[in-house]
Order: sequence, then structure tokens, then C-alpha cells
Amino acid sequence: DGSRNLSLDSIPMGLPMSDPTAWATAMNNLGMAPMGMTGQPLLPDFDPALGMMTGIPPINPMMPGLGIVPPPIPPDMPAVKEIIHCKSCTLFPPNPHLPPPATRERPPGCKTVFVGGLPENGTEQIIMEVFEQCGEVIAIRKSKKNFCHIRFAEEFMVDKALYLSGYRIRLGSSTDKKDTGRLHVDFAQARDDLYEWECKQRMLAREERHRRRLEEERFRPPSPPPVVHYSDHECSIVAEKLKDDTKFSEAVQTLLTWIERGEVNRRTANNFYSMIQSANSHIRRLVNEKATHEKEMEEAKEKFKLALSGILVQFEQIVAVYHSASKQKAWDHFTKAQRKNISVWCKQAEEIRNIHNDELMGIRREEEMEMSDEEIENPAEMKETEESALVSQVEALKEENDSLRWQLDAYRNEVELLKQEQGKASRDEDTTKEQQLKLLQQALQGMQQHLLKVQDEYKKREAELEKVREDKLKIETLLENLKEQESSTSRICACSQEKECPAEKILSNTPVKSEREALLVGIISTFLHVHPFGASIEYICSYLQRLDSKICTTEVEVLMTRLQHTFKQELSGVGASLEKRWKFCGFDELKMT
Repeated sequence: DGSRNLSLDSIPMGLPMSDPTAWATAMNNLGMAPMGMTGQPLLPDFDPALGMMTGIPPINPMMPGLGIVPPPIPPDMPAVKEIIHCKSCTLFPPNPHLPPPATRERPPGCKTVFVGGLPENGTEQIIMEVFEQCGEVIAIRKSKKNFCHIRFAEEFMVDKALYLSGYRIRLGSSTDKKDTGRLHVDFAQARDDLYEWECKQRMLAREERHRRRLEEERFRPPSPPPVVHYSDHECSIVAEKLKDDTKFSEAVQTLLTWIERGEVNRRTANNFYSMIQSANSHIRRLVNEKATHEKEMEEAKEKFKLALSGILVQFEQIVAVYHSASKQKAWDHFTKAQRKNISVWCKQAEEIRNIHNDELMGIRREEEMEMSDEEIENPAEMKETEESALVSQVEALKEENDSLRWQLDAYRNEVELLKQEQGKASRDEDTTKEQQLKLLQQALQGMQQHLLKVQDEYKKREAELEKVREDKLKIETLLENLKEQESSTSRICACSQEKECPAEKILSNTPVKSEREALLVGIISTFLHVHPFGASIEYICSYLQRLDSKICTTEVEVLMTRLQHTFKQELSGVGASLEKRWKFCGFDELKMT
């Protein structure tokens, strides 16, 4: 609206279009990098996609005036907007004292701006001329109502276009209202921008998933190597590995896989048995290794105990130093601050010493408990444990004997089958059959020898078991004799006590056994004498519990039933109101006597 009052004198038209200082200031305000004397841009983060304004020749570094280009404006200082001259129009900055133009919330991936306040005579060429300095323009959609939508190639170009919001535009040197306007640039929401932004986000999500997958694969543990198939050669290799401690786990895994696959048959049974036997022999090595580790642990415990005892000795010495320093001879020569420090140090040293002493005593207490648990066991229990161990060994030997017999029967059956197959087979196979028979015979001989050894051990164990039983019988007879002696001594003591304390025996036969019961009898008698028609046991107990809360109903009822000549129980009432009542009858009994 104020463009009508503008005159030619007020418009700074005397400034040439190629003045380098004005253009450097305008470009600096627009975010475009001014050039120094060396030809290098003064702003290292200048975007090369920003081209020069149309109609302006390229700036030569040697042109006059470029040596005094002002430095770039820091971001915390307000930017001073300058007049921008274009080929077909001129842009005048808004009043710097006015607030910045309002904008809507920026849509995600926004590349399109809304431009309002265009002159009525403005064309797409003029709009392109003004806004192509902000970046590459992809499309312009102009409306007949003095506004348009401009879509840029990148998102950062929209921020540069927003810089022109609030500028007054004038076409040429005309002052006509149709040739002037005030630009309003704001964010615009477009479907294409949103679609491209969503595509970009999906691409970033795919890249992130791919990166995470690569990270997971990188940190994933490698899969175990495949297990080879069974063969005689591989069997011999695995058998050798089973004897080596370093390769035992790998060989055992291979053996387990072969057995689960079903590689065991009549031909390979001996090989598998030898490998299982090797695995069994590895148990001894493991037990020995465990024993060595336990021994090392015990040695470490001893070292720790010795070191702890040495530390305690030193703590005792330090505490003794503190105590000697706190005596009257030396204590008077210290200042108050020194005395305070010495007392604090003494308390701290005593606390630490007590903690270490408790720890050492706990260790010793645990050792004593272990030793006492071992010593407390009676010899009879030791005999029982030995007997049970021998019985379990005998049962294990019986089971082993049965298993050996079954194996012998199986071998005999195999020998008979081989003999039958030997008559049917050809002469070429006779040699192999004979070798198998020899192997089976050798195995039978070995099994028989082992069986004989087991039988001998079985007989020895039975003899030891009989000896243990005889010892047990002797111990039982000794225990019975001791019990009889104890019973006889107890009888003698009882007789002497009966002679010495006849009065106590007489008192024990009385119904009232203690002074407390006598007090209860007196209180109950007084209470029932006051109630001539009797009272229930609950009523009596409620009265007694006021005196002593520990009295219970059963105790009172037992005491009253015991004294039949003093208390009697009667039933009163009819039907549902039937009730048991206790009455005092001591005076009646006295009259009768």
C-alpha cells in the first residue's frame, strides 16, 4: 500500500546493478557466500546449488570494492535485510522493527512453499527470476488470485525462500498498484513431498534393519562344525582323541552323535564299546583333577588364614601403641586436636580388628564344626555304614555278574549263528569267519576270566559281611548288658529314694498335687458357695481368668472332676436349655462323715 507514495527520489536507483558491495551484502543476508581476494569462499559451508541472481554478471575477485566485503553475520545477531535488484523487478525489505512474519507448522519433507501477495501483472518468468536464486525450481503452479505454489528440488531451499517473506516487490520502475505487492512465503503441504518423505523414511528404515542384521550376524556365535560320518578310520581317530584331555569334549560329541544316529550294529559294537570304555576311564582323570583343585583350595584357605592372623597381630600391636599413648605419662604432652585424632584412630583400629577377628573366628568355627561332625559319629553307626556299603558293593557285583552272564549268552548265540552261516557261506568267506571266531573266543576267555575274578571278589565280600554281622551281634549283646546294669542301678536308687522320702510319696497320691491347685480349689469353692444353684464351667473360668489369664478350661475341669467329694456336676434345664452346672458339696460330705 505504501508503494504509491514512493517517488523516484526516494528510491535508491542511483546504485548501479553491478555494485559489488551491495550484492555481497544481499548475498550474505541470503546465505550466499561472498568471495575473498584469493577467490575462495569466505563461508566454508556455502551450498554450491545456490546460483547467482539472474541478470547479474559473475563477480571477478579482482573487481574494486571486494577487498572490503564485511564478514558474515553471526547467527545470534539480527540480519539486516537489504534491497535486492533483479532484471525485471526490485525487492524492498520490510520494516526491521516489525515482528517476523508468521508461518504454519512445517510438514515433514516439505519442499513446496506458498507465495502470496504477488503483483497482478506478475508472470511465471518473474517468479522464476526471483525464486531460482534460492535453488533449483522443479515446478510453479500459479493461480489467478495473486498467489502460487513453488516446489524446489531440496528441503533446505525452502528455508532460503522463507527469507523473502515480507519483502515488497515492484515490477520495473512502475508505481501502479497492479505492478506492486507484498510477498508472503509460507510452508505448503503437498502430496508429492509427503510421498517422497515416506519413501525416504522407508529407505532409511530398510538400511537400519540391514545394518542391525549385519551387526547381529557379526556378533552371532559361529555354528558348530558338522560331525563326520562313521567309518573305521574316523572311529580310530575318535578313539585316540578320547584319550587326550584337550580333545575329549570334541570326541565325546562325535561319539554321542554317532550313537544317536544309529551307527551301532553287530559289526561296530566292539569299537563303540572300546570308545565308551575310554570315556569311562576319563572319569578317573576328572576325579583326580577335582582332587587337585580341592587341594589347591585348601592350601589357599590356609594361606588366607595365616595372612589374616598376621594382619590381626599387627592390628593388636597398633592398638597397643594407641593404648600406651593414651596413658597419663604421654597423654598430657599432646594437644587437644592430637588427643582427638589419637582417640578416633584407636576406635577405628579396634573396629577393624574386631571385624577381622570375627572373620577368623568364623573360619575356625566352621573347621571345628566339620571336625566335630566327623568325630560325633558313633562306632556302631560306622559299622552300619560299612555294612551298607558292603551290601551295596555285593549287589553291584551281583548285577555285574548277571550282566556278564547275559553277555556270555549273547556271545554264544552269535557263535552259533556264525557257525550256521559258516556252512552256508562260500570258501572265500571262511577266513573272515575264522578270524571272527578267534576274536569271539578270545573275548569269551577274557569274559570268563573277569567272571572268575568277580566271583572271587563276591566271596571275599560275603566273608567280610559275615564278620561285620558277628561284630554287630557282639556290640548288641554288650549294649543289652549295659542296659540291664543301668536298670538294676536305677532300681536300687529308686528303693533308696522311697525309703528316704515316704512323705513325698504320700503327697503324690493326694488329688491336689501343687500349691497352685490348692489355691484354685479354694477360689472355686468360695465362688460356688456364693452361687448355691451352681455355675457352668465357662462362667467359673471367666472369673478365674480375671485373676490369672493363663488358666484354661480343661485344667479347671480336670481338677474339679478329680475332687469328687468337693465338687459335683448336675444337669439343669429341659430340652434345648439343658446345661451342665457344677456345685460345691464339701459341707455335705463333712456332715456324712
